[in-house]
Amino acid sequence: MSNPVTQLSQPSISLPVRGGEFTRPGAEELERLQRVSSATACAKLHGLGITHSFVEGPRPLTPGQRVVGSALTLQFMPQREDLASGLGQEYVERHTALWAVLETVQPGDVLVIQAYGSRFSGCIGDILARYFKRKGGAGIVVDGRIRDADRIRDLGIPVWSTGTTPHYASQSELFPWAYDVPVAVGGALCLPGDIVVADDDGPVVVPQGMADDVITAAQDHEEWEVFSRERLDQGARLSDYYPLTPDTREEYEAWRSTRVAGL
Repeated sequence: MSNPVTQLSQPSISLPVRGGEFTRPGAEELERLQRVSSATACAKLHGLGITHSFVEGPRPLTPGQRVVGSALTLQFMPQREDLASGLGQEYVERHTALWAVLETVQPGDVLVIQAYGSRFSGCIGDILARYFKRKGGAGIVVDGRIRDADRIRDLGIPVWSTGTTPHYASQSELFPWAYDVPVAVGGALCLPGDIVVADDDGPVVVPQGMADDVITAAQDHEEWEVFSRERLDQGARLSDYYPLTPDTREEYEAWRSTRVAGL
């Protein structure tokens, strides 16, 4: 009896799908964002009108790590039997977007993977993470699972995911479909070349065109929080120093001028 899957007609689509060319952010922008936490970046983006920048779900594989880098995107899609299914699929993966995107990695890239929070697709494993790191990749954000967690942890590469699984990437319901395309991760839109800021609070997507505005707003915020912590540790009232009042803002400006003069 023949296998009914072999009788399915094949759609006229060529995989993997690749999006258009994109420009990565400059090294200076990335360096300046190194001093900005994901919480501050998220708050400042909210004030600038971007209300969905937080990638909800992925947590750090190794707490205490941090990354700032240019988004390199990978999109998984639901499997359909006329395109990808059956035995030997792990070997078919080498001809998919998962392998293709890794050949485009540039130093400082953060691989951002759309996987719908799948609990059964191990989007990245040890060998692929090792190759990504060798190419200069800075970190990985997966709206889904990874496998080989201990080995990836030993590599030291920062990874944010929703958990782990023993499955390989296409073993369950998803298939690596496209790269260099817009992706939806944890309720946030990420475009190729956007900037990812990720730490223990989770990943945040900074639109590339808004990086300078975020940096400017964040620099003031981070500085006055240092001042406020100092005053609160000295016994000051919370309502006077967080956030600053007009009076304590003047006090902060004087404090800041003294610090700048001392440099």
